[in-house]
Amino acid sequence: MKSLVSITDFSKDEILKTLDLAAEFENDTNQNILENKVVASIFFEPSTRTRLSFETAINRLGGKIIGFSDSANTSVSKGETLKDTISMIANYADLIIMRHHIEGAARYASEISKVPVINAGDGANQHPSQTLLDMYSIKKTQGKLENLTIAMIGDLKYGRTVHSLLMAMSHFNTKFKFIAPAELQMPVEYKNHLDRLGLKYSEHTELTENIGDADIIYMTRVQRERFSDLLEYEKVKNIYILTNEMLENTKQNVKVLHPLPRVGEIDINVDDNPKAYYFTQSLNGVYTRMAIIACVLGLK
Repeated sequence: MKSLVSITDFSKDEILKTLDLAAEFENDTNQNILENKVVASIFFEPSTRTRLSFETAINRLGGKIIGFSDSANTSVSKGETLKDTISMIANYADLIIMRHHIEGAARYASEISKVPVINAGDGANQHPSQTLLDMYSIKKTQGKLENLTIAMIGDLKYGRTVHSLLMAMSHFNTKFKFIAPAELQMPVEYKNHLDRLGLKYSEHTELTENIGDADIIYMTRVQRERFSDLLEYEKVKNIYILTNEMLENTKQNVKVLHPLPRVGEIDINVDDNPKAYYFTQSLNGVYTRMAIIACVLGLK
């Protein structure tokens, strides 16, 4: 049994095995391998897709769920420390799935807990389960992971999904195109990582002319909750809006991904475009999270 806090906790082989297992669960979604297991789903920060898809995965695997979706209704509101909260919950459950607004909180929890911890997002840091479902979606739509071009668009500074995806896809000779306003460019440590591996990337501020050669267009929202200055947020919130017209000159095989929720960065008319994949991507999260739970608990 092992925790999954950062996507780097899984080797390339472990990533590929998890994706293969997700495909198995897609073909057979009801397997009672979590019978007599209790999973704690603890979300200190709001979530829709991640929480519900994890809880759907647990139910489909025959497990039982405890936890909370709002820490205001727990002893955290009385001043209980994260250490005490995790130590207590680890006594009740076989696995902890945790989202927290503070970067590094999931790693800290994994060091305290006597049961494995899955990071369901910690601030602007990492979101490894989203990365694995993104990779499953990429593999399903492109038939491979190797030698693809991924355009990452929007909030690349605070976007934990793009940070995790970059780290994982760097195993597969990926070419990256970073499209973001100056205020939200990809942090230098991730570009340094690509430099060390000799992988190609380019940085742009314009959207339309830089997505024509992409195999994957990965849109992200500008996250209001990461801004301390709302004027800065208002300045950049609608800087990129993907439309059907922009997709006309893109590759036939291209797919548009988005971790969701969207707040206007993809025009709703794109939803019916065959190149749009974000809602199916969200469905893939159930199969992938079933696989993650099975791997972390050593059940498959």
